[in-house]
Amino acid sequence: MTSRVVDTPHGPARAVLHCAPEGRAALLLGHGAGGGIAAPDLVAAARAAVGAGVHVALVEQPYRVAGRRAPAPATHLDAAWLAVADDLGSRWFDDLPLVFGGRSSGARVACRTSVEGQAVAVLCLAFPVHPPGKPERTRLPELDAVEVSALVVQGENDPFGRPGPAHHREVVVLPGDHNLKADLDGVHRAVGEWLARVLRPLEV
Repeated sequence: MTSRVVDTPHGPARAVLHCAPEGRAALLLGHGAGGGIAAPDLVAAARAAVGAGVHVALVEQPYRVAGRRAPAPATHLDAAWLAVADDLGSRWFDDLPLVFGGRSSGARVACRTSVEGQAVAVLCLAFPVHPPGKPERTRLPELDAVEVSALVVQGENDPFGRPGPAHHREVVVLPGDHNLKADLDGVHRAVGEWLARVLRPLEV
């Protein structure tokens, strides 16, 4: 495990790297709005990715590095994320395909930046379709805009809603709510199987 501080337009971010013995790709994972990179579902996803031969970078946004809990504006989050992806892509993961991902707010960032960051796939843990009790405030267009293969792992009782499957998009529904802690083995299994599947065509 290696930690790297990356300068971004909105302050330093931190990436904690977990390297697979022979990396076939790299997965960047972002945290939720008020949480951090130690969230159990992120840890389970990271373990699954390394087991599938994928390097992992758990990315801590600048506002969290600075000790703040309140999230930065979306434009700041996206710019910082792309700066980290660019830095890691050139210094650590040169010539490897990049998969963007994250939980909750981090999943939204991964979706919004997937085109500009040239991600080959997107992993969403607990994508927040809408604020609890406010289905009219949907964030589904962010998910629908993803142009590559996407996996959404969602709790069946998530108060933030549940997206449906679509072209390029798989949805795995697990027991539990927004934190996905009720079935971490299910998270691990879903992520590992999906990564093996979506990366296989890239190795031909």
